[in-house]
Amino acid sequence: MRVGVPKEIKTNENRVAMVPAGVEALVSAGHSVMVESGAGSGSGFDDAAYVAAGAQIAPDAATVWATADLIVKVKEPIEAEWRLIRRGQILFTYFHFAASERLTQAHLDSGAVCIAYETVELPSRELPLLTPMSEVAGRMAVQEGAKYLEKLNDGRGILLGGVPGVAPAKVVVLGAGTVGVNAARIAAGMGASVVMLDIDLARLRYLSEVMPANVRLLFSDRHQLLAQIADADLVIGAVLIPGAVAPKLVRSEDLKLMRKGAVIVDVAVDQGGCVETTRPTTHEHPTYVVNGVVHYAVANMPGGVPVTATLALTNATLPYVLQLADKGYREALKQSPALLNGLNIIAGKVTHRKVAEAFGMQYHPAESLLD
Repeated sequence: MRVGVPKEIKTNENRVAMVPAGVEALVSAGHSVMVESGAGSGSGFDDAAYVAAGAQIAPDAATVWATADLIVKVKEPIEAEWRLIRRGQILFTYFHFAASERLTQAHLDSGAVCIAYETVELPSRELPLLTPMSEVAGRMAVQEGAKYLEKLNDGRGILLGGVPGVAPAKVVVLGAGTVGVNAARIAAGMGASVVMLDIDLARLRYLSEVMPANVRLLFSDRHQLLAQIADADLVIGAVLIPGAVAPKLVRSEDLKLMRKGAVIVDVAVDQGGCVETTRPTTHEHPTYVVNGVVHYAVANMPGGVPVTATLALTNATLPYVLQLADKGYREALKQSPALLNGLNIIAGKVTHRKVAEAFGMQYHPAESLLD
C-alpha cells in the first residue's frame, strides 16, 4: 500500500504522524511511504532520517495526497486540505467530528474512509490511541495552569505549591479519566491541594487507593461542582464521552462564583469543551478572559511538546497503521473490533452513533458497509 505522511498545517502543530522507525517498519513489510518535505522537522526528524529509513520525500502536500492510498496524520484535515482528499482514500488521524458539523459534512462529501484515533476502542473500553495524548495533555494542563496563574498572565498571582506558612493553590479536576488522573498527579506532586470530581463511584474507590494524600475524591453533582469551583484557583476540564460532544458542566453564569484571576484549562476543547464559555485557542494566542476568569483552551495542547508527543503517539498508532496497510481497510476493520470502533465515516455515511446524534444525521452500522 502507498502510505502518505503530510506536514501538519494547523497553527503551531509541530507533531508528525510517523517517525523514521515507522517508515522502516512499513517499508520492510513491502509498503511504500511518501513523507512531505519538512513534515518531521518540528519533532526533531529531518528529511535525511526519513530517506535513510526508506521513505520518498515529496516536495509538497498535494503530491502526498494525490499519491497515497492511506493518509496518516495527527490532526484533522483543515479546510485548506479538504480539496486534496480523494474519494475512497483512507484517512487515519484525530478527527473529533462531534465538535464540528462543518468538518463532518466536508468529510462526508469527500467520500473518504475516516478512521479516528480517538474512537479506536478495545474490548476493555480502553482508548489506546487517545491515551498517550491524554497523558501528555493532563500533565501539560497543570504546567500551563500554573503559568497563567501568574499575575503577569492575568492570573491571581498564586504559586501552585505555596511555600511554608502560605497555603498552596486549590486545583479542581473535573473527570477522573486519563487526563484527570495525570493532571491530579502532577498538581499534587507540585504541592497543590487537589480535588477530583467524577460520577463513577467504582473509579473513585480505585483512585482512593492509589492517589497521593493531597488529592480528595468527590462524587460529582451540580451542588458539589459549584461548591468546589467557587474557591478554586485552577479548574481543569478533563471530561470525555468517546466520540461525543463534551457535556457543559460549568455554565456561563457559574463564572460569577469563581475568584477573579482563577484559571480554567479545558482539555475537553477538542470535543467542544466542558465549560460553556470555552472556545478553541492556539499556542500562539492561548488564553482569553471571561468575567475575570482566565480561559486556556488550546485545541492541540500536545503540539507544544512535539518531541515527547510524537514519540508517544506513534508508539501507539504504528501497529494499527501496519494492520491497515497489510490487510486493506475492509479486512483490517473486519478483523479488529478496536479499529472498527474507530471508523466514523465511510462512503458518505456516518458510522459512529455519537457523531450522528450530535448533528441529527442518520447512523449506519459500520458492519453493514464493509461487504
